[in-house]
Amino acid sequence: MSGRNEEPGAKLRGFLSRHERRRPPGVLAACLTLAWRAMLKIKHVPFQMFDVTIMPIMFTLLFTFIFGGALAGSPADYVQFLLPGILVQTVVFITVYTGVGLNTDIQKGLFDRFRSLPMWQAAPLVGALLGDIFRYSVASTVILIIGLILGFRPQGGLAGVLAAFALVLVFSSSLSWIWIIFAMKVQTPESVMTTSFIFLMPVTFASNIFVELQTMPDWLQVVVGNNPVTHLATAARSLMHGEGDWTAIVWVLAYSALIQLVAVPIAIYMYRKER
Repeated sequence: MSGRNEEPGAKLRGFLSRHERRRPPGVLAACLTLAWRAMLKIKHVPFQMFDVTIMPIMFTLLFTFIFGGALAGSPADYVQFLLPGILVQTVVFITVYTGVGLNTDIQKGLFDRFRSLPMWQAAPLVGALLGDIFRYSVASTVILIIGLILGFRPQGGLAGVLAAFALVLVFSSSLSWIWIIFAMKVQTPESVMTTSFIFLMPVTFASNIFVELQTMPDWLQVVVGNNPVTHLATAARSLMHGEGDWTAIVWVLAYSALIQLVAVPIAIYMYRKER
C-alpha cells in the first residue's frame, strides 16, 4: 500500500526535475523591459503627450512673436536666444511625469506586484527614467523643428545641439529622482503634479530662459545667477551656438551629481520600505 502511495510522488518529482528553473532577468533586461512599459503607457494615455508637443509650440510661438520685438528687436533675433531656454523649460517641466507614473502604480497596486517579482528592486524606477528619455526626445524634436521654421540657426551645428540635449538630459534625469521621492510621500498623482509645479514655476521663470541676466536688478541677478536652471539654460545656449560656456557646464554637472548623490539613495530606500 505504501509503495503505491509513493509511486505517484516519485513520478511527479521526476517530471518536475526535467525542467530547469528559469533564471531571474538581469539588471539591464529588467530596466529595459520596464522602460518599454513606460513608453507603452503613453500609447494608452495619449493625453500625456499634450505637454510634450502642444505646450512647447505654444510657448515658443507666444514668446517669440509677443516679446521678440521688444526684447531683441525682432522675433528672428529673439528666437536665437529663446529656443535653447524653451528646450530647458519644457524638458524640466515634464520630468514630473516620472513621479506621476510611479504614484499611479502605487495607487493601483502594481507597486506591490513589482516588488514581488524576482528582479532588481530599483528596476521600476530606473526603467521609468529610461522611458522618459522618449518624452524628452519628442519634446526636444518638436521645439527644434518649430525653431528652425521660425529662423533659429544653431551656430554649433548638429554636434552642439546634441551636446546641449545631452546636458539637459543629465540634469533632468537627476531632477526626476526628486519627484520619485514626492510620489512616495503624497496620496494621489494630482498631488505630485501640484507639488512639483509649486517648485518648478519659480525655478524656471526666475532664470535667464526668457531674458538676459544683465537686464535684472542687482539683487535679483544674485538670486537668478545661482539658480541651477540658469546655469543649464546658459550652458545649453552656449553649446547650441558653438561657444561652450564651460563654467556653466561644470555647474550643471555638479548640481546633477549633488542631486543624485542625495536623492537616489533616499528614493531607493523609500521604494523598498513603501507600505
